[in-house]
Amino acid sequence: MRKIVIITILFLIAISSHAQSKKQILDFKFEGVTLNGVLNLPKDQKPKGIVLIIHGSGKTNAVAQEWYSDVRETIVKTGYATYMWDKMGCGKSGGSFNYNQSVYNSASEAITAINMLKEENILGSNNIGLYGISRAGWINPIIINKYKDIAFWISVSGVDDKENFGYLLEENLRIEGLSKDSIVLIVDQWLKGIKIAHSGESFETYMNTTKELQNNAFWLRFVQENMGEMNKEAYIGFQVPLMKEILDKETGLPVYIEDFDEVLSNVKTPVLALFGETDMNVDWKKTKLLYEKTMGKNTDLVIKSFPNCNHNIHECRTGGFYEFQDNKLPYKRCDGFLNTIEDWLDKR
Repeated sequence: MRKIVIITILFLIAISSHAQSKKQILDFKFEGVTLNGVLNLPKDQKPKGIVLIIHGSGKTNAVAQEWYSDVRETIVKTGYATYMWDKMGCGKSGGSFNYNQSVYNSASEAITAINMLKEENILGSNNIGLYGISRAGWINPIIINKYKDIAFWISVSGVDDKENFGYLLEENLRIEGLSKDSIVLIVDQWLKGIKIAHSGESFETYMNTTKELQNNAFWLRFVQENMGEMNKEAYIGFQVPLMKEILDKETGLPVYIEDFDEVLSNVKTPVLALFGETDMNVDWKKTKLLYEKTMGKNTDLVIKSFPNCNHNIHECRTGGFYEFQDNKLPYKRCDGFLNTIEDWLDKR
């Protein structure tokens, strides 16, 4: 299903150490809608720059719930400020949430935020960096290609050019204990559903072709939690934007950024790419190779992966999508993750 693929599990509120920062609520307008943001500034010094926190997929309540608090405090500790905001229709942001917001529109939203910081003469706005997880792996290189003054990019659990939900579905069905034949059947129906929607066929045709998928417990739970009921309205909601995209001839997967290799190759700013080696949302090895092939030839690229760590760089057992939620496990950051960010930023 379109872009539910690499949705970042929204349990990113880490237990924060003693706050290094002072906070300021700072809104901006995008497409006539006021988006609620928060700026974290170093307490006792002028910031070296501002790092924008770009979200992954799904709804946010980031400002009120202090998302990424440990990451933000780590960044502030190095002398940089951070800025993040809630998506439309989330938290105190106006408008309506659109699960199918394009990555290009999300990039334009972020550039609007950058322009606001500069127009308001916010301290550090002359030196903008980017941090982002999962879906932000599409958004941030678009920003860098469009806005030439980005100082650096910290990519966490980045993506390649195509829809990744097939990988997420297959790996999580395996973790759930389904047989190989059942997994092949369900993933195949998911792919057929993509083709049906992309070709403009009806909701009824989609449902009749994907019966085993629609009866799968993992799929039903995922759709319910992220899209609500799979009905005609929800189907049209992802079908309309999907039909504007290209399907890869070899895999049948939607390609979210055309010529993504070229987009990444155009990134000349320093990049820190961090991956969890037990990421069951995104095929991190595939992304790592893509980064090395593209950005690795043109810029200062540092890649580090963390064993026994999931998509959100938390210590895990299986990396399954619902592992933490179902087993009530503590959210413990992987050793070295925050230190790697701090050390890398100190060298900037």
